[in-house]
Amino acid sequence: MVEMHLLSVNVDFSYNPIYALGVVTTFDRFMQGYQPERDKESIFHAICQAVEQEAQRYRHDAERLQTLAKSLAANDLIAWLSQTNHLNQDPDLQLQLQAIANNSQFKYNRLFAIGLFSLLEQSDPDLVKDDKQRTDAINTIAAGLHLSEDKLSKDLELYRSNLEKMSQALVVMADMISADRKKREQRQQQSTAPVTPPTANE
Repeated sequence: MVEMHLLSVNVDFSYNPIYALGVVTTFDRFMQGYQPERDKESIFHAICQAVEQEAQRYRHDAERLQTLAKSLAANDLIAWLSQTNHLNQDPDLQLQLQAIANNSQFKYNRLFAIGLFSLLEQSDPDLVKDDKQRTDAINTIAAGLHLSEDKLSKDLELYRSNLEKMSQALVVMADMISADRKKREQRQQQSTAPVTPPTANE
């Protein structure tokens, strides 16, 4: 939310659907396990409203790009994102990519980087798990859009590291909840167990 606010007041920043995908992906990933589940969407709406944006626009653009990425082979997606090949599936995104590549003042940000990563992940989940393929893809896209390869790589490594930590934390939390539930059940069973009355000899 802090980064969204800082970007919203930056004169060089302009909204684009890849950034929106990054926002939605980040929220959904890091809110996994949040309870109660029903409150998550209202929290997302509140975050967007805090920076005077429409949550529905973010969701719509994110879903549109996810659907598009799933329909493309990874090589085609990388070629498109790097602007070495133009596809006709989404004219609006094509214009956005051209504008980014031709804008020396484009305000790069981590949420945009996560949006790019999410597109690759949707197109080919195995590619982003392979260090060499992932690095090659990121460098190709960075070169095509005139972004810093080093900054893009570092931001995505941090993102992936945080996802791993989050995943581990969720496992630990699930184990703790399970252990606590078993203890409560045992105490309940003990409290409801019938008491055997003493015999006459006792």
